[in-house]
Amino acid sequence: MGPGGALCLLTIAPLTSGRDALLVLAGFGAGLFNGVAGGGTLISFPALLALGYPALVANVTSTVGIWPGYIGGLAGYRREIADQRDHFAVLGPVTVAGAVLGAILLLTTPSSAFTRLAPWLVLFASALFALGPLLTRWLARGEEPRPRPVALWAGMFVAAVYGGYFGAAMGVIMLAVLGLTLPDTLARASGIRAVLSVLANGVAAVVFIVHGHLQWAAAGLLGGGGLVGGYVGAALARRIPAPALRVVVVGIGLATGIRLLVG
Repeated sequence: MGPGGALCLLTIAPLTSGRDALLVLAGFGAGLFNGVAGGGTLISFPALLALGYPALVANVTSTVGIWPGYIGGLAGYRREIADQRDHFAVLGPVTVAGAVLGAILLLTTPSSAFTRLAPWLVLFASALFALGPLLTRWLARGEEPRPRPVALWAGMFVAAVYGGYFGAAMGVIMLAVLGLTLPDTLARASGIRAVLSVLANGVAAVVFIVHGHLQWAAAGLLGGGGLVGGYVGAALARRIPAPALRVVVVGIGLATGIRLLVG
């Protein structure tokens, strides 16, 4: 069987009203968390696994399904992104190239390779998400970093490759790169991260749609819930205590990683 060929031989249990409701709720939760603090993939990906989707199919379907929720999440950073077009003009193409490469790697390498990597990627993403507040405080200490354009471009490219391949906690990686290489406030860095996350996930979603290897019904249900969740998350981004939400996301991520490790 050729790379990724296992996707064509899958038999997934048909959706029912209960499964439909779970996917809509998972999409809503993913959109909500992405709007508030990021990490929505750690909601949608485990939900798809729980419904019996193999890890590779769950990742592809999750990426496509939760993308609409990112659009709503941009509203929470509209002030921070309004005057940063120069940054987007430079970092946008870098992000697109990295996301395309990551998505192609996912689809052209053996599905067994992703199955082996999936638990470690989930655990890595969970750890990054858990350390997000510490990372934010560390980046805020001392003087603002000096501009390091080469490191910025290289770091964002690597982050986008990771995002196209898996995606969970990509925003944390992007924030770290921005904080270390671009002299700006954390709020404005978060705005840049929000836009580039939309771009990276959108590009990966297009690649997956063109390639055709995803579960359309599940992706549609995730997308419907994600649209509402992203809007709500953006509205509540500055009101809900992020630590409480972070604990839930990290707990789900750790449980999913352990479940994948033990089979």
